[in-house]
Amino acid sequence: MQQDDSKPTQDIPDSEETATDSADSSTETQATPELDPWEQLEAEAAKWKELSLRTAAEMDNLRKRTAREREDAIRYANQRLLEDLLPVIDNFEMGMQAAAQDTKSMIYIGMDMVRKQLNEFLSNQGVTEISTEGQFDANLHDAVSQEASEQIEGSILRTTRRGFRLRDRLLRPASVVVSSNSENPQ
Repeated sequence: MQQDDSKPTQDIPDSEETATDSADSSTETQATPELDPWEQLEAEAAKWKELSLRTAAEMDNLRKRTAREREDAIRYANQRLLEDLLPVIDNFEMGMQAAAQDTKSMIYIGMDMVRKQLNEFLSNQGVTEISTEGQFDANLHDAVSQEASEQIEGSILRTTRRGFRLRDRLLRPASVVVSSNSENPQ
C-alpha cells in the first residue's frame, strides 16, 4: 500500500508558535508592571522604615524587660537564704517556748533579745508573717488536718507552723488545722 503524500499537511508549528507567543506575552505583562525608579525607592524606603520601627519597638521592650528582671533579681535576691533560714527560726521558737517556763532567767532574756533582732531583720528584708486568722486560703495556707468544730467549716483552728511571704511572693505557706463539718469529719 502506498501512502498518499498529496494531502496538504497542517502547519502545526504555527499553532505552537502562537501558543508560546501568547504565553510569553502573558509573562511579560505580569513582569512589566514595573514601578518607575522613584516609586521603587519609595517602596523600599517604606519597607526599611517599617523594619526600623519594629526593631526600635523590640529594643524598647527588651530594655524594659531587662530592667524589670534586674529589679526583681535585686528585690528577691535573698529569697533562697530566707527560705533556708525559716527552719532555723522554727527551732529557735521551740527553744523560746521551752525557755518561757522561767521568764526571769538570763537564757530566756538573751533568747528574747535574739528573737527581736531576728524579727527586725526579717521585716527589714520585706518578710511578713502570713495571718492565720479567719478562713482557710489554699494560696496561703497548707491544711495538715481537719477537726470537728462548732466554728464555720473551713475556719482555721490553730497554726502548726508559721508561714511567711517575701513582699508579694510566698516563701512558705502556713501549716494549719482547719475546722470541718461536725456531722461529717473528713
